[in-house]
Order: sequence, then structure tokens, then C-alpha cells
Amino acid sequence: MYDGSPRRDDLAGRLAAVRERVDRACAAAGRRPDDVTLIAVTKFFPASDVQLLAGLGVTDVGENRDQEAAAKIADLAATTRDSLTVHFVGQLQSNKAAHVVRYADVVQSVDRLKIARALDRAADAAGRRLDVLLQIDLSGAPGRGGVAPDEAAALADEVAALAALRLRGVMAVAPLGGDPAPAFERLGGVARVIRDGHPEADWMSAGMSGDLEQAIAAGATHLRVGSAILGSRPLAR
Repeated sequence: MYDGSPRRDDLAGRLAAVRERVDRACAAAGRRPDDVTLIAVTKFFPASDVQLLAGLGVTDVGENRDQEAAAKIADLAATTRDSLTVHFVGQLQSNKAAHVVRYADVVQSVDRLKIARALDRAADAAGRRLDVLLQIDLSGAPGRGGVAPDEAAALADEVAALAALRLRGVMAVAPLGGDPAPAFERLGGVARVIRDGHPEADWMSAGMSGDLEQAIAAGATHLRVGSAILGSRPLAR
């Protein structure tokens, strides 16, 4: 039900604008908008915003800080939580794996076997199967995370062999300061190689507020959009 709040109106307008961008980019690429999943990245924003977004038809949200994410998801109404797919999109340490598995439906930042094994043990202990993506390093810059493109296929084979994980595809962030289009094209090539060996791994998570059009043109199936939907981030708490 419409609550008349200015924040809801703000989110609705921003979300509509992003969806229009997605529609236009899909039309230009000869793709169907229904084949692209929009993930609203709600880092630093409260659970109340997640509630509002769910009411506006958002089905997927992303978080990248474990402590904040756990508290936020716990604050959601049960019906809202049940309607959402929660993606963990931040860098992950193996000692946090068991905690992330408690609230995340998808982990998009698997970049080494140690992380995958930790998630596998945690998911198995919880009696569930966890969807994961391999994070691919498109920049080579230290500290950004990700497996090198030429090592991704081998990691994919190892992750796919873990019983409590379901390999769904790849994720990447475009290098800072460069043209994202060729970077996303490289990611598309990695995605195709992995998909050849693992046909069910058909997700490609790429594109954010500033480069979602280039990501769609390169074949992205999932977009991680934060500020274009939620506005400028508040100061970190």
C-alpha cells in the first residue's frame, strides 16, 4: 500500500529511471529486459529502504559488508525477506563464510578455492545449497579481488565439484578509469568458456550505476546498481 512517504517517491522515481535505461540498453543489444536481473545494492542504507524497494517490485538486493548485512536482513519483515534474493557481493574472508551463509542466498565474490571450501562446509552444515559466482579480476590491480581470467576455468571445475555449492557463473567490476566495454567483453569470453564446461553456470554479473549499458551490450544477466537507485550513500557507520 502507498504510504505517501517522500522517500518512497524518491526511490520509485530513481528505480523507474534505471529500468528505462535497462529497457533502452536491451533494445539496442537485441535482448529482452526480462533476461536481465536488477540487483539493488543497499550498502549503508537502512532496512526500511529495502522494505520500500521490495514494495516497488525489487526482487534482488546486494550487500557487501557482512556485519551490516546480517543486521539489516534480520530487521526485515518475514514476508519481505521471503520475497527477496540476497546477494553478498563484497570481498569475503574464509572465517566469515559461515556467518554469510546464514542470510545470503548468493555469494558473488568467490575468487579462490579456500573461500569456496569454507562456504561449502558452512552450507553443508546448514543443510542447504548455496549459489555462487566466481569473481574475475579484469584489472590486475592489487587488492581488488578476483581470480585471473586464465585461471578461472580451473577454479570453476573445483567449485563445481563441491556438493553444497551451485556454480551459477561469473562476476566482475570494470577497471577504474577505463572504458568498461572491452573489459566486459573480456568477461563475456571468460563466461563462455566456463559455460561450455558447466552449462548451468549462465549468469554474468556485471555493470553498475555508471556502466550498466556497456554491461548489457556484453551479455550481462545481472546488474548491481546502488547510487542510481538509492542516491548518494550516507557516511559509513
